Amino acid sequence: MRLIIRYAEGFLEYAKESIGTDRALEELKEVKDILRDNQDFNEFLNNPAINYTEKCDVVDKTLAFGFSEEIRNFLKLLLKKGRIEKFHNIAEYARIRYSHGEKVKASLSTSYIMDTRTMETFKDAVEKKLSAKLQLYVDLEPEMLGGVKLVVGNKIWDGSVRKRLEDLKRKLLAARVA
Repeated sequence: MRLIIRYAEGFLEYAKESIGTDRALEELKEVKDILRDNQDFNEFLNNPAINYTEKCDVVDKTLAFGFSEEIRNFLKLLLKKGRIEKFHNIAEYARIRYSHGEKVKASLSTSYIMDTRTMETFKDAVEKKLSAKLQLYVDLEPEMLGGVKLVVGNKIWDGSVRKRLEDLKRKLLAARVA
């Protein structure tokens, strides 16, 4: 998985300045669709009997119109490294990771109103930990009793007092039963 992430992030970083992240993501999707819908082309690129130069020539000719030099160079890099079979996973990772633009949506629940400085410090720390920019939405939930709960994608960090009390209750009940 690290390999896929590294290639996806590397390509997007490389393409960001020249064609932009949105166009790079669109081209990843379009090439993924081409490889899926044209099995002969996909097999050609994955065929070890065909040399690298021939594959690059076909990539350049096939994707000359409507595709950037950046995506063609990326495909050539994958061919050179023998990792063209990873293209589908790389494109899929990039689509999921950047489907909401470059920011990841996150929900922060708290039982009290945070001041701006505390909120920014918290957000900066989470962004650093996740290596991603957040689009943070804040919900006030007084029933939490205290603490915070953060939801980013399918990950949940629950540091609320209510959760801690529920955990303590569960442990006490388990100890009493034993």
